[in-house]
Amino acid sequence: MTSADSVLRWSLAGSDPQGSLLDERVDPTRELREVEYLHVRARSIISEVPRASRMPFRHTINPYRGCSHACTYCFARPTHEYLGLNGAEDFEQRIVVKVNAVERLAAELARPSWRGEHIAMGTNTDPYQQAEGRYKLTRGIVETLGRARNPFSILTKSSMIQRDIDVLSAAAERTDVHVNFSIGTLDEEVWRISEPGTPPPWRRVEALARLSEAGLRCGVLVAPILPGLSDGDDQLSAVVKACIDAGAVSISSIGLHLRPGVRQLFMPWLARERPDLVELYQRLYRARSGYLARDEQQRISTRVRALVERHGGCAKSALFARGIAPVAELPAPPESFTQLRLVG
Repeated sequence: MTSADSVLRWSLAGSDPQGSLLDERVDPTRELREVEYLHVRARSIISEVPRASRMPFRHTINPYRGCSHACTYCFARPTHEYLGLNGAEDFEQRIVVKVNAVERLAAELARPSWRGEHIAMGTNTDPYQQAEGRYKLTRGIVETLGRARNPFSILTKSSMIQRDIDVLSAAAERTDVHVNFSIGTLDEEVWRISEPGTPPPWRRVEALARLSEAGLRCGVLVAPILPGLSDGDDQLSAVVKACIDAGAVSISSIGLHLRPGVRQLFMPWLARERPDLVELYQRLYRARSGYLARDEQQRISTRVRALVERHGGCAKSALFARGIAPVAELPAPPESFTQLRLVG
């Protein structure tokens, strides 16, 4: 039985448009030895991105909140604080599961007001994190979007996506489907300390190859690039070449950014793991926004673009990788769309 105050806390959590209700009591003071899955019933599942956002898409779906991938730099960590939890261990070990995500999606796609616009997944937390192996919400979402002929893209660090080659391929026969892998480095030491809960990066490269062989369009974000850790010429060249050889149709890069709330978690970690880099990061991330200076971002982008061209690949922006048309150029839904979405 859920107490009134815990329901209120979750339903009014920050600016979360989902307005989810918690199904069970959470004790924020209890230490966890294993991952705890917190079931919620979302009032809506398609989220609209504020137009002031830098994101190149307007609609997202995130069936999970929190992420067991435990990436040290994850920009979504502070969102757990909206729920009365912390952005450190709670973010990694208390995973919110929107158990009705698939049924809500079917209902929202059926609304006359829905225009069949592109939906991005993996924008906040990974849709193929460990929880997906149990709940299969992402698989159900892919099936539902495919039936409705609704275009979508997925960004993931997980090789688990291979499980869904069948439904991804079926969806790609009916609508535009773009898969993107986040592979920031192949350096095993850097991967182990910065992304401890993710599948090894070479497993992601293997998954990229399998999906490409199945005819799915896959891009790669070499991201985030960590100054002094994963930005060496040999490191960048290795990941770019491996992804091109595996069939990536586009490669783009993003430098690390440390938003307020993330910086406070990342810098102590850096001081423990690589104290020699603390001064460099303090200099690079002086801006309150947490973004690298524009010239530094451009330098990283130019280096990666040159490597992509050297290895015979295609350097494209993240917008291209998502397969997103500008809002003003969105195609009208196909004539059969209304009937199909009522069935889904």
